[in-house]
Amino acid sequence: MCGIVGYVGNKPASGILLDALEKLEYRGYDSAGIAFAGRDGIKVYKTCGRIKQLREIIAEESKPDSSRDGEFTVGIGHTRWATHGRPSNNNAHPHCAHSGKVAVVHNGIIENYLELRAFLEAHGHTFSSDTDSEVVSELIDYYYSGDPVSAVRRAEMQLKGSYALGILFSDYPWQIMAIRKDGPLIVGLGKDENMIASDIPALLKHTRDIFRLGERELAILTKDGVTVMDSYGERIQHEVEHIDWDIDAAEKCGYPHFMIKEIMEQPDAIMKTIGPRIHDGKIDLGLKHISQEDLKGITSIKIVGCGSAYHVGMVEKYYMRHLLGIPVDAELASEFRYDSPIIDEHTLVIIISQSGETLDTLYGLREARKRGARVISIVNVVASSIANESEDVLYTWAGPEISVATTKAYSTQLVLIQLLSLHMAYIKGTIDEKQLSASVDELMAIPEMLSDMLKKVEPIQYLASQYFNSQDVFFIGRNMDYSLSLEASLKLKEISYIHSEAYAAGELKHGSISLIEDGTLVIALCTYRPLLEKMVSNIKEVKARGAKVIAVINHDDDETEKVADHVIRLPECGTLSLPSLTIVPLQLFAYYIASLKGCDIDKPRNLAKSVTVE
Repeated sequence: MCGIVGYVGNKPASGILLDALEKLEYRGYDSAGIAFAGRDGIKVYKTCGRIKQLREIIAEESKPDSSRDGEFTVGIGHTRWATHGRPSNNNAHPHCAHSGKVAVVHNGIIENYLELRAFLEAHGHTFSSDTDSEVVSELIDYYYSGDPVSAVRRAEMQLKGSYALGILFSDYPWQIMAIRKDGPLIVGLGKDENMIASDIPALLKHTRDIFRLGERELAILTKDGVTVMDSYGERIQHEVEHIDWDIDAAEKCGYPHFMIKEIMEQPDAIMKTIGPRIHDGKIDLGLKHISQEDLKGITSIKIVGCGSAYHVGMVEKYYMRHLLGIPVDAELASEFRYDSPIIDEHTLVIIISQSGETLDTLYGLREARKRGARVISIVNVVASSIANESEDVLYTWAGPEISVATTKAYSTQLVLIQLLSLHMAYIKGTIDEKQLSASVDELMAIPEMLSDMLKKVEPIQYLASQYFNSQDVFFIGRNMDYSLSLEASLKLKEISYIHSEAYAAGELKHGSISLIEDGTLVIALCTYRPLLEKMVSNIKEVKARGAKVIAVINHDDDETEKVADHVIRLPECGTLSLPSLTIVPLQLFAYYIASLKGCDIDKPRNLAKSVTVE
């Protein structure tokens, strides 16, 4: 949630900060603001609305500072996803202390803010917002007596919850301070300039050399360098990473929306993710800490994630159970650590997160490790918090995913966990070399099959044109198809705002069929052949109550075509590749419906890309 940036250098800070905030707007877009530090103190601009509005306000109202180049060269910025206090100008960040000496941008949640606010009010501090974040600027100001390091340290020791902070002091207009706990914060290193940001895309125009602040590490940035201190005040050095992401990957490149661009990038993203890990029909995952012998001794698996990452686990649990012959469960990260999970040293916990910063998932990881489980994470962002705290990490090479609704990250997570499943099955002896080779070949064929499918989007566009005015849409399926229907339903509801639900088809008659009436759209996933006859029966049940049915099939099936109103036909393929092929036309269906409805596809209301609060 929320995006923060900071810049210190010789260049005008305004344009750099605004451009960086636009790259982070997928993290929240309820309001935005920038604070500049100059000879005459701290100057704040903020608005309820998007970065575009902030840019207009700054262009109209800002006055040049009397610095060398006539403009501010130090500043911090914020784009907000509201948690405490509705979107408004007052609740927008940055928050400047009533003294005018301290300005703060914050990503996270301060759990004890009411207690801190009462304390500060009793000591003469005043507040102008309803946010939890404003207490941070006032608390730092309370402790400030000329030493900014001491003030920040004393303040952050009082904070309960999660935070990533960018801080300006009017007495130190040449520097930015930054500190984090359970919230992502990256430091970007440039020539005569340095930056902070919540995520990599904000930095790509200016530097590819980064490091991530550790827990409770304090960074002081000037144009000449970055000093980092641990919680004991000792200076530390971080290994600098060079980011190879193509800057074009963070741009639309002629597409109307990032979402459709990222859907179209899936074949390439999948190949980049699995190709380097396959050699001569064998799998090499590059695990560094969990050995083959460790994997052989695994007796149960938990797949933990939120949202689409959880849906990946829901799909894969069926395949892994069949392949490995051991208990496999998918767990919601937000529930996992509160559910006294029964895990031990023979349990493998697979943590899935696109950003590697999802706070519920990070806490789930820590719970798993506390209980002695082996932990492998699947993430898209190098050296993210989840990656750093896992025993081993498998990176998806999807590149930056800007649209809030995930597509290519989901697809790469799916094929990578399938690769892990095959690797474990071979080690455990539940498949032989011939079966492994055949399965690897099937995975490697997915990108080309997807490329062919993505050249033929017109039938999906037609279906979208017929049903974009639907009020309710229900997805049904059995086994893996049910798990895929969860993701398909999520895509539709989050970008089109159409009420949509997914049901295990066999559960229809246990209550949910009461929701079906004349004209209700039902999308039936019918790719799981052993239960096809039962799916046909379920289609007939909803048709008898007036539903319109779109069936998704991957084989010649006269019976399904007879009972459905429309058919989406997938290429013939094996069980392993089916999930990757099934989801794509349903991603497209959601996209084209949202486009016809005129929705803000890349930035749906009330959502954010990276959920870094509980």
